[in-house]
Amino acid sequence: MRTSWVLPVLLLSVLVTPASAKGCLKGAAVGGVAGHYAGHHGVIGAAAGCLIGRHQAKKRAHVQQDIRHADPGRI
Repeated sequence: MRTSWVLPVLLLSVLVTPASAKGCLKGAAVGGVAGHYAGHHGVIGAAAGCLIGRHQAKKRAHVQQDIRHADPGRI
């Protein structure tokens, strides 16, 4: 019975890519602290901070990519 699910699990584990947490961890930490001090809403603050941090990290990555494409010899 175990062998019937072992192969699919192994195949799926190879195909799954890890999520990028750039910006999320720092944003969640800052948002959690701010939410805690703004009325004991640390979890809500952490979730919002994670979303905002990821958004800012994506924006920063796009700007860096645009700079690289504009002047490939510079970076």
